Amino acid sequence: MTLSPPGASLTAAGRPGGALPLAFMKVRKVTLFNGRRFTIPQGIQRIDHRATHGWQLRYGGTRLFSDGNSDGSGARASLARAVLELHARIARLPAPSRLQRAPNENKTSDLPVGISGPLVRLRAGATVRECSLSVSLPLYGQPPRRRSIYIGTENTYTAQRFKRALARAITLRDEAELAYRQDATRAKRAASRRLRAK
Repeated sequence: MTLSPPGASLTAAGRPGGALPLAFMKVRKVTLFNGRRFTIPQGIQRIDHRATHGWQLRYGGTRLFSDGNSDGSGARASLARAVLELHARIARLPAPSRLQRAPNENKTSDLPVGISGPLVRLRAGATVRECSLSVSLPLYGQPPRRRSIYIGTENTYTAQRFKRALARAITLRDEAELAYRQDATRAKRAASRRLRAK
């Protein structure tokens, strides 16, 4: 089973910004204790421990597909069942998210994940410093974008303006996370279809 070269891209209809990375499901070779070799997709693990012999599906929960014997002769059939269930789960479940869920331990503020500040800077030619929040907007398969949310100058800064800017930053981050998860799921399902076609 061959994998496409990195850098290939797939245009996602209706997605702002155009193209999604062309995702291919990772596969690897597994050699059983009886010498048989299999190519298995990501999301499936081989279990050979005492009386347990089979393939464990790890996607949207776990499930063991047993060989039904201890000599490994049933491994091909049990793998086929595991792969079918993997594709079925990919088709109906959202892709697992790799987005950070909680702030880093060394974060010094109590702002949500992906939001930092207030940042204070003096623009070239200005005489009054201004304050803003910085938001990291995740993009599937690409580096995140940074967005600055203006709060006010050191003369106009208020707690109310900070709250409004923070609400805007949270909305932008939430929207970006939703788009990221949708793109990840779309790419995962496309990769599943390509693997099945092979």
